[in-house]
Amino acid sequence: MEGFSVVAMPVDYAPIHDLICDVPAGAAASYGMIASLVPGAGPRQVARALREAPRGLKLPWHRIVTASGAPADHSGAAEQRRRLKKEGVAFRKNGAVDWSTSRWRGPSAAWMAKTGADPLAIMEIVAGWGR
Repeated sequence: MEGFSVVAMPVDYAPIHDLICDVPAGAAASYGMIASLVPGAGPRQVARALREAPRGLKLPWHRIVTASGAPADHSGAAEQRRRLKKEGVAFRKNGAVDWSTSRWRGPSAAWMAKTGADPLAIMEIVAGWGR
């Protein structure tokens, strides 16, 4: 189409970054878990938020894995696994995070207070992660 142009919409990844920072050492979350708690976000937006994070932002990127528990297929996968093991995250024989022992239990009370999230709604979302 002549005269048609695509304009990139600015995206605020701060809510995703804040939630990723809430995943504690010794736990792992999936891209989908994070996305389920950020209105309008999907797993791909979480991946993009990690990829496009400003250099100086200290994100615990290594704590975010695929839904199967495996590190995403990227050049940092070996480093991701090393960091998770160092923090005490358990892995299954197939190399995936052992969700039964190392699954993130959900956002902290501090995160919910900061964002104004409804604790009951959050509990319902988190309860669905194991299904």
